[in-house]
Amino acid sequence: MSTPATPTIPAPGLAANGVTRLSHLGVIRVEGDDAAAFLQGQLTQDFALLGLSEARLAAFCSAKGRMQASFVGFKRDHGEILLVCSRDLLPATLKRLSMFVLRAKAKLSDVSEAFALFGLVGDAVPAALPTAPWSQWRDGPASVVRLYPAEGLARALWVAPVEADAPAGDPVADPLWQWLDVRSGVATLSQPVFEAFVPQMLNYESVGGVSFKKGCYPGQEVVARSQFRGTLKRRAFLVHGDAAMTAGQDVFHDSDAEQPCGTVVQAAAHPAGGFDAIVSLQTSATTQGHLHAGKVDSPALTLLPLPYPLLDDI
Repeated sequence: MSTPATPTIPAPGLAANGVTRLSHLGVIRVEGDDAAAFLQGQLTQDFALLGLSEARLAAFCSAKGRMQASFVGFKRDHGEILLVCSRDLLPATLKRLSMFVLRAKAKLSDVSEAFALFGLVGDAVPAALPTAPWSQWRDGPASVVRLYPAEGLARALWVAPVEADAPAGDPVADPLWQWLDVRSGVATLSQPVFEAFVPQMLNYESVGGVSFKKGCYPGQEVVARSQFRGTLKRRAFLVHGDAAMTAGQDVFHDSDAEQPCGTVVQAAAHPAGGFDAIVSLQTSATTQGHLHAGKVDSPALTLLPLPYPLLDDI
């Protein structure tokens, strides 16, 4: 397995083109005749209709609708589905999902060491990959999934057995990939924010992470009620700040130093200085006043525009 050379972050404003190893992600394999049917009853997206040219963004929720993990899932063939998620959540998630297999013809396993995962940026994204987010294209042994773009740059997830050659492209620094991941506005759940959100608090219904037409799954009633009753009071936003931010950190409004109005979901250093983050906030806290990460007397945060429209409450 070849690995790209040590990368550097390009200066702000220059195009980013290349590949980076995604060591913070792991892979759960679900295989067997009932693999899709099993996941259909567990995750927020429709896996029964999943084709070989598609992928799914999906969440695994508690009975109270709180997200315990998020995945990019796709079929390698009709009896094998791979779920890519944060490594720090994978062991517990695999254990919880396995509890629900019962008599289904589905076997779950951690295959993180058997697959290599790379992020592709800019010109490194294959031209043959369809442009719609969550499209899948096979490049020999590799599965390539179109992700949401960031800063006008195309992005994709590349997954292949470890014995396969690495994807072609110049090396891109992991900090730059992490920043672009944040700027895409599509959050990947990690351990510090385990069970902190229902999917809409991360805008998952607006970026293809929730199907409201499929059958039941854990937490489905809570997720549907939040959407159809117009009770969404918390959404994901992008912010910039001068001080470092970390997942799980409280966000405060300057009108209340005691009660947080939000949570940092995912954060990364900005190449030009400071930090950007996806934060889940009470929508009422975004209309006036200032936001602060960690404590009220920390530097104020600047709200940034989301790179995609939000689905209206139904």
